[in-house]
Amino acid sequence: MQRPETKARARALQLLYAWDLSGRPSIETVVARLANAYGHAPTGYDRGADLAAQAIAGLPEFDRRVAARVRERRARQRGAGVRRAVRILLVNWNDRENPYAGGAEIHLHEIFGRLARRGHTIDLVASGWPGAAPEAELDGMRVRRYGGRYTFALHARGAVRRLLSAGSYDVVVEDINKLPLFLAGLTDKPFSALVPHLFGTTAFREASWPIAAVVWAAERLIPGAYRRAWFHAISESTRDDLARRGVPRERIDVIHPGVDAAWYTPDASRTREPTFLYVGRLKRYKGVEIALRALAVARRSRPDLFLDVAGQGDDRGRLERLARRLGLGPAARFLGFVSDEEKRRLLRRSWGVVLASPKEGWGISNVEAAACGTPALASDSPGLRESVRDGETGFLVPHGDVRALTDRMLALAGDPALVSRLGAGARAFAERLSWEHAAEATEAHLRRVIESGGEREGEGTV
Repeated sequence: MQRPETKARARALQLLYAWDLSGRPSIETVVARLANAYGHAPTGYDRGADLAAQAIAGLPEFDRRVAARVRERRARQRGAGVRRAVRILLVNWNDRENPYAGGAEIHLHEIFGRLARRGHTIDLVASGWPGAAPEAELDGMRVRRYGGRYTFALHARGAVRRLLSAGSYDVVVEDINKLPLFLAGLTDKPFSALVPHLFGTTAFREASWPIAAVVWAAERLIPGAYRRAWFHAISESTRDDLARRGVPRERIDVIHPGVDAAWYTPDASRTREPTFLYVGRLKRYKGVEIALRALAVARRSRPDLFLDVAGQGDDRGRLERLARRLGLGPAARFLGFVSDEEKRRLLRRSWGVVLASPKEGWGISNVEAAACGTPALASDSPGLRESVRDGETGFLVPHGDVRALTDRMLALAGDPALVSRLGAGARAFAERLSWEHAAEATEAHLRRVIESGGEREGEGTV
């Protein structure tokens, strides 16, 4: 007759074998995965002891849950080509619930939320705001908030250091869409830097010169400070910018963002009066001023033109004063924050979206408009020239050229057939983009990063 202790040991080995799907992970990694299946334990709770006790007791519920997890993992391996689930430490200034969230946060959550649903464990470190909960569960990710809008940089490095010492992460991802946090130097773990775009000298158009100088100088340190990192750029323009700064081109993967073409769809609600739309944050560098000036010039010959401005930000007051000085009156409508449903309605009814910024990572509002069958008028700027196909999905104009933007607004206002033709081309373009593809490409990128290991002399792969 087999002794209970022997049976318990045999049972534990069976459990560990069932979870050993990644090829020789450490015992700590296997135990962590087992623990993760049953949620996060309170501080001081001995997960390993509790799991061992449940295993020895042979609880039927424990059996069922382990078996279900194994089946799910094997199904993902067969269907999606995922070799194993990984633990990702993700860092971004904002999460999508933050009042200052924008396109970068849409991009982050669309991709990493999908990776979480594929079974990967993701901890997101982000900043807080007055009244924010210190922790939250969003899109399958555990969000931990530290500091605030202006103090996150002071808190983030310490928070990341503590999480790295306490957790068994397979890869660290830093989303560099504001000030770099230089996290690559904190760890020997495989590291990916996700870069929507770099500000460069455009920082001086948005911020006071001391702050802009800090951003400009910090960005210049990226090639050296992140020399062991791999890079995820969201456009060819961002890749080229990184390469010009000294990042080896072979360490940069370009992964275009997606669009939800099932949610953003065309309908027949185009306004009778030619109405254009800006949707996004109201920041000085976004170029909304150029759109207002172009509208003022265009209305001299077409007084029935309108511009809706949807979004909030610290430049709103200045823009409203400019609109009054230009005599635009009700022709320029500042709508403030709008819901996703209202944004879709505005995109569908507009004759064209306008985005006149000097640099973007991609221009997500352009492709959301495209999915709604609405053309885009955009500056021929880095990032925007990838999200707008000139003459196919809209028009590109020289950045800052008010007259050129005016002419394109008048061309659309005077030719509904041109709007329809460009709208059809825009929809076809949007249908070739998907968040699922972006998530799959990101997953493949992170696999390559993990397989590369920390790339320190004497280390193997993870």
